Amino acid sequence: MMNPSKDALDFHARQSFMTDPGIHAERFSELPDGIPALCRVVQGLLIHQYWAGAYGYSIPEDRASEYQIRDVSSKLNRIIELDDHLLHEARPPERRIVGNCRDYAVLLTAMLRHKGIPARTRCGFAAYFRPGWYEDHMICEVWNADEERWMFVDAQLDDLQREAMRIVFDPCDLPRDQFLPGGVAWLRCRRGEMDPNDFGYGDTVGGMPNIRGNLIRDIAFLNRVEILGWDSWGLIEGEDADLNEEDLALLDQAAALTLAGDDGFQELRALYLRDMRLRVPPVVRRSDDTTFTLEDILKGDPSLAKHL
Repeated sequence: MMNPSKDALDFHARQSFMTDPGIHAERFSELPDGIPALCRVVQGLLIHQYWAGAYGYSIPEDRASEYQIRDVSSKLNRIIELDDHLLHEARPPERRIVGNCRDYAVLLTAMLRHKGIPARTRCGFAAYFRPGWYEDHMICEVWNADEERWMFVDAQLDDLQREAMRIVFDPCDLPRDQFLPGGVAWLRCRRGEMDPNDFGYGDTVGGMPNIRGNLIRDIAFLNRVEILGWDSWGLIEGEDADLNEEDLALLDQAAALTLAGDDGFQELRALYLRDMRLRVPPVVRRSDDTTFTLEDILKGDPSLAKHL
């Protein structure tokens, strides 16, 4: 058993500006209890952009960008536009919002926080998509109060995907060796315990730059800034050769703090807030070299930038 930090649990039980359902909060109040039931709700609202064909659906071009919708309130706007039934009523594939792993994780995180349950989105690598390969992935981590421990939950893994990938473990309580948060991958590769060429997205080997990006995104998530998985800022950008010893020391320190659990929460929070190499700025760069300003999500109120 671990001795959780009340500050950390309280922090992760509150909505972020990204997970706040806004005017749709009442719809969350109608949701069932229990993680498996909530995962089924999420699965009935979303269709993964790369799994759509397995459900017999071809995503039309004018809907292909729905996965770019960042905040939960805006996602719910689109979900309701597509189908105005109660959220726990599963939609057919063509009336689900198009998303990816980040959307499953963030939506489940929002639902759990609405119920006052500490939850956070995590960025790292999954070992279960292909043998011997660690795939870029995002999941939800939820506090199990009865057992006093954090559990990894992958809301994306419905029955179809579990059968296709022959997954035998419980997606509502992932074994710790099946998902490596960014900090775990970073430190193990830095120590020579794992090969960075075993990490990537699809058929693309990401190496240490990719692992570094997932580490920094995971730090942002642990600070309740659930950014997109392809947003870029600070030390995410650049090649390994661009890093100096001070940068590497900072990344090692931050990675170690993400592994320290709630014991390291306050120190990680302080490090994130004071160092702009880690902290999400009001303007981030997407992987297609366009910039995205978070002002729309911040509702034009500069004072909300403190939540970044």
